Amino acid sequence: MFHVFAALAEFIRELIVSGTREGPAAARARGNVGGRPVVATSEIIQAARTLLPNPQQPTTSIAKLLGVSPGTLYNHIPDLQELREAGRTAIPAQSEGGPR
Repeated sequence: MFHVFAALAEFIRELIVSGTREGPAAARARGNVGGRPVVATSEIIQAARTLLPNPQQPTTSIAKLLGVSPGTLYNHIPDLQELREAGRTAIPAQSEGGPR
């Protein structure tokens, strides 16, 4: 009796597993991609790349201006820190003592 119940439980489990695998495959065949929508388009990334070298504008304000989170910029622009540093070194440092 226990063997029959165990065999039925195993069969039902296999049906559940196969249905779970077939569901996303059928959705992809219909054109549904799934997951979160992509926020950072190529236009947003390009605009961020032009704004990032400006040292007077923080990364958080650039992200807010473009309508994305700062983490999105860090994720999609791998050389973000280098862009920021290039902007800082492009502006000459002002002397502390003033003219002599």
